[in-house]
Formats: sequence, structure tokens, C-alpha cells
Amino acid sequence: MTLKPRQLNDLDQAQRLELLIDAVKDYAVYLLDETGKVATWNTGAQLFKGYTAEEIIGQHFSVFYTPEDRAIGMPERALRTAATEGRFEAEGWRVRKDGTRFWTHVVIDPVIAEDGALMGYAKITRDVSERQAVDRALYESEQRFRLLVQGVHDYAIYMLDPDGNITNWNAGAEAIKGYKAGEVVGRHFSIFYTAEDRAAGVPQKALETALRVGKFEGEAQRVRKSGERFWANVVIDPIHDEHGRLLGFAKVTRDVTEARRAREEVEKAREALGQAQKMEAIGRLTGGVAHDFNNLLTVIRASADFLRRPDLTDEKRARYVEAIASTADRAALLTSQLLAFARRQPLQPEVFDLGSRLRSLQHIVGTTIGAAVGFELILPETPQFVDADPSQFETAILNMVINARDAMPRGGAITITCAEASGVPAVRGHSAAAGDFLTVEVADTGAGMSSETVLRIFEPFFTTKAVDKGTGLGLSQVYGFAKQSRGEIDVRSEAGVGTRFTLYLPRAIRAIRAPPDPASAPPEILPARRILLVEDNEGVGNFAADLLKELGQEITWVGDAQAAIAALETGADRFDVVFSDVVMPGMSGIELGQLITARWPHLEVILTSGYSHVIVEEGTHGFPLLKKPYSVDGLLSALRQAPRKA
Repeated sequence: MTLKPRQLNDLDQAQRLELLIDAVKDYAVYLLDETGKVATWNTGAQLFKGYTAEEIIGQHFSVFYTPEDRAIGMPERALRTAATEGRFEAEGWRVRKDGTRFWTHVVIDPVIAEDGALMGYAKITRDVSERQAVDRALYESEQRFRLLVQGVHDYAIYMLDPDGNITNWNAGAEAIKGYKAGEVVGRHFSIFYTAEDRAAGVPQKALETALRVGKFEGEAQRVRKSGERFWANVVIDPIHDEHGRLLGFAKVTRDVTEARRAREEVEKAREALGQAQKMEAIGRLTGGVAHDFNNLLTVIRASADFLRRPDLTDEKRARYVEAIASTADRAALLTSQLLAFARRQPLQPEVFDLGSRLRSLQHIVGTTIGAAVGFELILPETPQFVDADPSQFETAILNMVINARDAMPRGGAITITCAEASGVPAVRGHSAAAGDFLTVEVADTGAGMSSETVLRIFEPFFTTKAVDKGTGLGLSQVYGFAKQSRGEIDVRSEAGVGTRFTLYLPRAIRAIRAPPDPASAPPEILPARRILLVEDNEGVGNFAADLLKELGQEITWVGDAQAAIAALETGADRFDVVFSDVVMPGMSGIELGQLITARWPHLEVILTSGYSHVIVEEGTHGFPLLKKPYSVDGLLSALRQAPRKA
């Protein structure tokens, strides 16, 4: 029956209460008499227990219990608890009319009369099957996760509270760190750190980093329960609830001692291999240098011995003198090639047009390769400028041409092509590089090379040619020149097809400099100069002093920079030029030159050196440099170019 709102006032309190209880559909609300029999029944009870009021009123409420609960007296126990303690509340399985079971939340309260007598019981039941299923699933998930964490033995996985105290402990943590859960839960995680790390505040900094950046990860030494140290990889993540409140930290530690030891062993093996390869390369290098220099020294020594003979004709004397001079030039070239490979050859760069320089080489290239090899030169129509050492450039081109010629003993063709490039490709493990480059490609139709040979082609003294058919330094010079010129050299080869060398040089960014016109500058007669010679090598010093005296110069020779400074302090006006070696004990020639320029600016300084890493890395700092070994003409040229200072 549906009642209008104004009709509620027509009902007494008991009727209104009955109407209220019957309207509740989510709860079974009913009364039991003092023996436990059902006395009332609401709509909610009928909906989820399945009984109508006529079917259930008068039956004992134990009909809703499972057989196993009835067997242990659970219904009676519930009523007894309610009667003696004033309330019974529990959750458990109950049975519907159709026999299906459902999970319920039950509350039973005793109903007491005014005189204190027990009249019966008020019983409220709610079907919480869905919530129980969710709780059960969550519980099972937590159990599985707990089993998973506990089953991990290679990682220490545990949690910290916001202050860094340990709240749980897995089997992996016990295996790695040696503590049982009861020994560490509640203690601060800093117990695993070394004493020096604790003193430096490392544990707290780790937690602060995890909070600040969202994660802390590192590798460091930790301490087991036994006091033994081990290397650990550590990850700490902060844990927040849905409102952003910090709950604590998740900490994962792995023992990486063995992995670290294995890495160190691999590194040691790699270093040993690198050292062995280095020694092999040094052995090959020194062997090649010794072989070539001994050949050169043989010519010089034999020629010198013949020059001592009193019966030597002027013609033979001139021939042996020329042999010594030309052999000395070849020795200087050999040294230059070695320094070029090592990128220790001081370059004298200038801006020049590639096309013009390559055209000037046409004749010598044709002479070098012979008639059996065809030659084609493909050049751009407009000038293309680079900033490099032109002499070293020509040597590099000739070295590549000679290598191509030797790969075609039965003839073939060589093509030299100049072109533009927007970058350098990845070669020999180096990454590609963008930029504005010019390329010179030397291609041949020769026998080609295997991939193994290509890998070693730029090594000094490595050669596939027969004994005495090459030094193995030509392509090393090309490699060194390219690298020192901020460029690259690439090689592509296919057996039976041919080889293509590509030299990359950075395009010049400044205008070409006009070379001086030699015809406009008449040759000067070398004036007599007062020269302070600074040379620490006695043999070279004696020779240079005699040579300069023969050239009409007034010479004072000292053995080092300190002696030179002492001589200048006693009378710098006695000298016009200081001619100094670069590499000397104590102060170098460059440092001496800088001091002289600052204190005695009227003096001209000329430097000389066979090799100096300072010159290679820093340049000559503006001082003219005469390379050793120098000739008489080279010395005359250096002295002529030294201006007189006022």
C-alpha cells in the first residue's frame, strides 16, 4: 500500500517504525524470540535470503547458517554472546533458501523488557559478498606479492619508514647482508654503510636525493653483519599515498662484487692486450726505423770513408759528397714521415687553390706512374681553397699516387678528382662529422685490398710490397697530414676492382694570400751579424759555430738558456741575433725567446729544432723556425730574413 505524506501523521509510532523497517532493502532487519525463532521479517531479508515472511516466521534462525557452523554450535554461541555481552558482531558465510552461500556482516543485539527480562533479539544482516571478494582478491594479491618478494634471493628488497628505519625484510636481504628480519626491523638502514660513509652523512643524503629527484641510484661499498665489505648497486624510491604524503622508501640492493671483479678482470685483460699491441707496434716501428736508417747510414759512412782516401779524384770526391747530401735529405724525409704519422710534424699552413696545386703536380705524377698507367685529372671549374701545408699536401698526393701505381704492375688507370663535401663519413670507428670540406680522391683500377689489409693500411712500416720496394711510411704520412690538418682520410677497396683514397680537408674560411714575387726582391748579400748561438748538444754546437764562422758571422756559443741570459746581462748590445735550439734542459728556446723579446726587444730571435711537442701543440709563438737538419742554404735564408731591429 502506498501512503501519501499527510497520511503518516495518522499512524501511531509502532506502525511508522514497522513501515520504516520494511522499506529497508539493503539490510535484513528482523526479530528473534528468546529461543532464536524468527518473529518478524522485512523486505530486505526476503530479497537476499529468499524466504517470504510466511515461510520463515516461526523457524529457528540457524536455518541461515552453514551445516559446519551449526555443527559447532555457532548460532547458539551468537545468541549467548549477545545476551551476556550486550552485542554480537561478526562476518561469515550464510545460506540462502536456494542453498547458495553468501558472505554477511551480522549484528545481534538483545531486546530487554522494562523489568530487565530478555524478550528476544534484534538481528541485522548485510550481504557483503562483493566487498569480501574484493578484499579476498586484494589479500591474495598481497600474499602473492609477499611470496614473490620473499622468493627473490639475488636482491635485498625491503622498505624504510620516512625516517629511514627498516619496516620489513625479504629472504634476499638476509642472504646478502646476513641479518635475520628480527635483527634489523626497526633499526636505521645506515647500519649497512661503512663507518666513513656514515660519518660523511651518505645515508641521509641518499634519502634526500630520492625525495628531491624521485630516485636515488648508486654503486658503493656496504657492510654485511659479519663486517665484510661488498660492492652493492643500490636503488631507493620514495613511496607516497594518493594524497602525496610520504609513507617511506622502497630499497633494492644487489651484490655486484663478482660482477665488478669480472669487469675489472676484463679491463685488465683489455689493458694487457692494448699494451701487447702497443709493444708490437713499437717493435715494428723501431725495426723499420732501424732498417731504413742503417741503410742510409751505410751510404753516409761508406762515402765518408772514401772521402778520406788521398788518391780520390775530384770527380769521385764530388760524387761521394753528393751521395752524403742526398742521403741526408732522405733521412730528413724519413723523420718527417714518422712525425707526420704521429701528428708531431710542425705544419706551415697557407691558403691555396687545390686545382692549381694539383695541376702543378701533373708532370711529376706522370713521370712517377710511367707510360703503362693512364692518368686523368678532374678539377672544379672555379677555384677551391683550403688552408693546409702545401708541401705536405703534395707529399700526401704523391704517396697515394705511388701506392696506386704499385697496385697496378701490369698497367691500369689513376684518376684524381677534386670535389666539395658537406661532411666526413664515419671511418675507422670515428663518428661522421658535418662541415664544409673539399675532397681529393685518388682512385685506381688495381688489384684492390682485403678488408684485413684496409684495417692496417695506415700503420707505420706496414706494407704488402716486397722487401726494399717501400718503407711502409707513405700512407702513414697521408694519415698524419689529414689528421693534423683537421681533416680525414678514407679508403674503400675491393679485391680485383681497385682502391679509392679520399682525402678530406676543411675549406678555407679566409681569402687567399698572394705569394711574394721572387723577381721583385733582389737577392741580399748576407751581412755580418753578431750571433749568440744557444745549443746544448756539443757536436751540433761545434758544427753550427764553425758553419756560421765560415759564412762570415761573429759567433758566441753558450750551452743553455741560463748561460745565454748571463751573456746578455753582461752586454746585450754586443749581439744582433740569438740563434737558439728549442729543446734544452731547464728553460726552452721558446721561453728564452719570450724573455729576450720582453727585456731586449732590439734583438732578433731565430729558433731551430728537429722536433718539439711544444711547437707542435702551441706553435713557435711568432719566432721564425729553422728545421733540423738544416742545409747551408736554409741557414742563409733564415739569417737573411731576420730583420735588423732598431
